[in-house]
Amino acid sequence: MTSIVLKPGLATLADWRSIYRGAVPTLDSGCRVAVARSAEVISRIVADGHPVYGINTGFGKLASVRIESADLAQLQRNIVLSHAAGVGEPLPVNITRLMMALKLASLGQGASGVQNSTLDLLETMLARDVIPVVPSQGSVGASGDLAPLAHMTATMIGEGEVFTKEGRLPAAEGLARAGLKPLVLGPKEGLALLNGTQFSTAVALAALFETEITLQTSLIVGALTTDAARGSDTPFDHRIHLLRKHRGQIEAADALRDLMAGSALRASHLVNDDRVQDPYCLRCQPQVMGACLDLLRQAATFLDTEANGVSDNPLIFPEQGEALSGGNFHAEPVAFAADMIAIALCEIGSIAERRIAMLIDPALSGLPAFLTPRPGLNSGFMIPQVTAAALVSENKQKAFPASVDSIPTSANQEDHVSMAAHGARRLLSMVDNASAVIAIELLTAAQACDFHAPMASSPPLEAVRATLRQRVSKLEDDRYMHPDIETATSLVRSGAIIAAAGMQLPNLCGV
Repeated sequence: MTSIVLKPGLATLADWRSIYRGAVPTLDSGCRVAVARSAEVISRIVADGHPVYGINTGFGKLASVRIESADLAQLQRNIVLSHAAGVGEPLPVNITRLMMALKLASLGQGASGVQNSTLDLLETMLARDVIPVVPSQGSVGASGDLAPLAHMTATMIGEGEVFTKEGRLPAAEGLARAGLKPLVLGPKEGLALLNGTQFSTAVALAALFETEITLQTSLIVGALTTDAARGSDTPFDHRIHLLRKHRGQIEAADALRDLMAGSALRASHLVNDDRVQDPYCLRCQPQVMGACLDLLRQAATFLDTEANGVSDNPLIFPEQGEALSGGNFHAEPVAFAADMIAIALCEIGSIAERRIAMLIDPALSGLPAFLTPRPGLNSGFMIPQVTAAALVSENKQKAFPASVDSIPTSANQEDHVSMAAHGARRLLSMVDNASAVIAIELLTAAQACDFHAPMASSPPLEAVRATLRQRVSKLEDDRYMHPDIETATSLVRSGAIIAAAGMQLPNLCGV
């Protein structure tokens, strides 16, 4: 297993993606001095006895209630237990690990007032695969992702459950088997751990990384469909896109043109083809996919900034010895990023479904109806297109902006919330839908190309077809289609189609 050193405030999207894929994070030791200094500020505030929110007061609407020094440890324990009120299926382990790493990096910036020993436990839990069971529902994205982060924190004090190499265990038992002891939280520590946007950010980042694979694969499969439909690569001419100037559009057009370079199929209809223009689903791929690429890059910028920020409350400023209460826990930037990703996923799937519909329609493709050698006796790709249409419509329904919603909580103290958690949680199911649409297009395009044999597509696209044909044979007569779609979807989701093409494609993490 690989490891990665996290530099609080300076991590890259590539770092977060590595952690999501399984790398074990450790904190850069250089942050420890700043962490200790912020903890010293908390100690002085407690000793002075002046009321400071979250340190020696109640929380939320109860901020005016003063808590005595003897009860401060109980106060922090109580906030964790009372806020661990999530419901629903547990967050996937790889996303929970990413959430823990995000929290570790945030606390490591020395603005939260926690002890270094608290960071040690979080770091060691990651290293030893003691991963909290975190229900996925219950956050409205302000004051931070309280319920999910409270479930994470509860395991650190020996409550709740954890996933371990030995299975799902009570937290106290899981910690003990890993040679760890539960924490006794100091002043401010419980609040620092459960306040923040790390749940929403982790889920949105996970979706961003998966969407990158979906977008790149869609470019490849879109090029294959263009060849299968005997479409023109003239609309991908670099000069056209330079005039419009959008970076994503230029890169998408270049990728499509490069993917089709050397295609005998394309060369076969450069002359004596009476078609003047292709349908938009072919011709406007650079404009649509390029806009999706630019939008995803903007979402990546939002999430990169958020991942490197500090979002708990109050925040500690050791130079001035102050604790300032603000609203960095409000996850509006994450909500906007999630909405951007949702819109891009919608459009990636939508234009892909139109390409499928075009290929199975003999009036548009010039190929046998539904791409079966014997239409009528066989239905061919009739219903896979219906499935793709259903998935596209489902994604449209899911894509309504979560960020425009809000609901008051905490007796109207927290009266405007971001809904970032809702916006992020829908994304992975949208990725699943879009990936299945791309998989159906891959099957359809490969089948369409088979009708053009012995003419071949370009080397990269023929490598893609060969990768599919190693697992899924040409459809001669109707057969049980579900396994074919599942196999193609696994090739899309795993990145195998990207690897087969063997080309550098536009990406998100290089921004």
